[in-house]
Amino acid sequence: MNRKVQLFTQDQLKKNPPVLNVGDNVRVATKIKEGNHERTQYFEGTIIAKRGSGVSETFTVRRIAYGVGVEKLFPIHSPNIGDVVITRRGKVRRAKLYYLRDRVGKSSKVKEMIYDGSDKADK
Repeated sequence: MNRKVQLFTQDQLKKNPPVLNVGDNVRVATKIKEGNHERTQYFEGTIIAKRGSGVSETFTVRRIAYGVGVEKLFPIHSPNIGDVVITRRGKVRRAKLYYLRDRVGKSSKVKEMIYDGSDKADK
């Protein structure tokens, strides 16, 4: 049974999914349909969590908008997710950064990792 599910979901996986790590600042392009018009909306923030595997793999992005914390959950293999651009690599020692929910201002920043542009960043 499990093998049949894997074969069924194999077609829905993206060929080159983005290499994302917790702590990275990303800019996610989402396709939004309004009637018969389609536009792209961007959401920029810090990845605070990753979970799942295969077609159900998701990542959570958090940002502060007008003084209020906003979190969005994005499926990596969704056709509605356009591209994910990494703006900063973060240097973290945790798998989940839920402690950032309690922080505001400069204390909610994540240290930046020196990033040379390659997908394999040194930790």
